[in-house]
Amino acid sequence: MMLQEVFYWVFNMSITAVITGMLVMLFRRIKRIPRRLTVFLWLIPFLRMTVPLGLNSPYSLMSLLSKLTTKTIVVYQPTDDIAFSMMNSVMAADTYFPITYKVNTLATVFEIASVIWMIVFSAIVLMLTVIYFITMHEIKDAIRLRNNIYFSEKVIFPAVYGILKPKIVLPMSDRERETELMILHEKMHIRRADNLWRMLAFLIAAIHWFNPFCWICLKLFLADLELSCDECVLTKLGQHRAKEYARTLLDSRQGATIFASAFGGAKIRTRIENILSFKKMTRFSLAVFVVLLAVMFYVLLTNAS
Repeated sequence: MMLQEVFYWVFNMSITAVITGMLVMLFRRIKRIPRRLTVFLWLIPFLRMTVPLGLNSPYSLMSLLSKLTTKTIVVYQPTDDIAFSMMNSVMAADTYFPITYKVNTLATVFEIASVIWMIVFSAIVLMLTVIYFITMHEIKDAIRLRNNIYFSEKVIFPAVYGILKPKIVLPMSDRERETELMILHEKMHIRRADNLWRMLAFLIAAIHWFNPFCWICLKLFLADLELSCDECVLTKLGQHRAKEYARTLLDSRQGATIFASAFGGAKIRTRIENILSFKKMTRFSLAVFVVLLAVMFYVLLTNAS
């Protein structure tokens, strides 16, 4: 029974994540907003996929939707003005703690679906775990250059491997090449803990494996993670070295892995365009963008009052 109730709320969270994720997709198409800021917007659908509770607000997007297709279930209300709730888009039950369904057929459907959901989720987590250890095993004989930078014959593109003690691993074929910009890019991945974010994003997508939209969000998030890393590198290098950085990217082999942040881990054309159009933000534009992102977080993460 407990598994069935968990799946009921996961299913509801998945629906809400679709709504917020679609708005994030539309917002990220505004090219004037830097990717190093818009990448944070992916926290909205990912939080919607993992956190069932939300603060009620009359200014929430969900307040508008609640008049049409969805319902709010208040879970905790410490004062008359403050309440925490869960969004209920399925509306298949009469009571919720514990859940009693409107018809017995729905109870049977959610019971079977919850078992299938857990089996597939467990299989995906097992697969990701196996891939992680295989990947780390492949680079254990890499040749150390200095600090946490290595060369290996078993990799074909520069990447950061590992989460707790990340290593920058370059292809052996790059040993005679200038690798300054490649290494700088990978160091930026380490500083931003991008491999950790990648792992968490894959786990969240595994929870919502039945929702194809969540996998689209994952793909776009990983692309934005790479684009935002490029922008952070250019912020440090300076706009005058953008063309040099773009040439280095063109010369590198392209590729991506699940648990490695790769130098060539996103579509090359998109990254080149983003690099060549890079401009440093003024303090005023940064403040405007931050306020805009804060408003989006508030509107999309709060629930209907």
